[in-house]
Amino acid sequence: MSEQQNHQFFFDTPTPTYVPPKLKKVRKSLTATGGVLIGALVASVLGGGIALGGYYLGTAPAPVVVNRSENLNWVSAASTTALPSVVTIKVGDSKAGGSGSGVFLTEDGYILTNTHVVTLDGETTNPTVEVQTFDKRTYSAKIVGTDPMNDLAVIKISAPIKFKAIEFADSGNLNVGDPVIAIGAPLGLPETVTTGIVSALNRTISVANSSAPSNGSGLQLWNGSGTAPVSLSVIQTDAAINPGNSGGALVDSVGKLIGINVAIASTGSNTSGQSGNIGVGFAIPSNVAKRIADEIVKTGKASHGLLGAMVTDQPFNESSSASFSVGALIKEVTVGGPAAQAGLQAGDVVTKFNNKVILESGDLTAAVRWEAAGTKSTLEFLRGGKTQSISVTLGSLATLK
Repeated sequence: MSEQQNHQFFFDTPTPTYVPPKLKKVRKSLTATGGVLIGALVASVLGGGIALGGYYLGTAPAPVVVNRSENLNWVSAASTTALPSVVTIKVGDSKAGGSGSGVFLTEDGYILTNTHVVTLDGETTNPTVEVQTFDKRTYSAKIVGTDPMNDLAVIKISAPIKFKAIEFADSGNLNVGDPVIAIGAPLGLPETVTTGIVSALNRTISVANSSAPSNGSGLQLWNGSGTAPVSLSVIQTDAAINPGNSGGALVDSVGKLIGINVAIASTGSNTSGQSGNIGVGFAIPSNVAKRIADEIVKTGKASHGLLGAMVTDQPFNESSSASFSVGALIKEVTVGGPAAQAGLQAGDVVTKFNNKVILESGDLTAAVRWEAAGTKSTLEFLRGGKTQSISVTLGSLATLK
């Protein structure tokens, strides 16, 4: 089975609704913005209440249970920092329902998640969306905007309190082997924490476009037929990710966001079904997630770069001494488009884009879509056996809101 047939999105049945506790006003928060010292973290956990944004949740559960504070480790500390920023999202309409996860972008209730979460795999255009925070409060949410091209979406809740926004890390600084934590609601179990490492970087996977049905494309696993797939450049991790984790946080050892969980690999032959964790999960890097989220918050939609070229995988060359061929082969350039203006021609083989190695056409497509329209980028390519480098200003790919 090809890699394109092996990527799943996550859903499970809605989680129960909990009765929210009462708020008690205090003068100031007990935790400092942007991080929690270990001592303060332990005091918060053991004190029976959490201070957030000037409101004291006197009867709220601690974000992470610690029974032996003297043995507090990095997973407990990082989880306690990040977990109040992670939510469970319940979505439904008259025909179906499901759930996923999300993270707070801002204190006033903007939340980042996946497009396929809020559209029920593209099955609905007008869903009812509810958000449950770590303290078991439930809020109605509205969809601010979606980006099917990168499977990201922003929703918004309103409440007379401040929420804890997740702190973003620079995903460009990750190394293979770095420790990570996945936080979300797998199988309807909110506030679940799993740990692992970064297994691979710049992994390109192919998934179906997560547009809603009104746009002619339901969210189905790409099986080699039908609507053309979307290529995503992702972080691969062995942290346990299961149905319900989708849209949740992948954080580093200090609780900063490095990725938004989006898909898992499956060994099953039935790509329409769902399986559990097999140690191969994927997350959208925080750098691209932040760019997309910021644009959606400001304008309701996200922009994407356009190269203006039709590309395919570089065919195997039997006369070459190499056992395989790499790069994205340009089959055709759009007249007057960014690629043509920069001097690219049919037959050129792109090998690097913004210093990222391009092994196949999907790598190039994902790398271009990462960038905003109008971004100046560098590109290396082979022509006549010689490597050349050019600068190209990307055009704009019209996207769906």
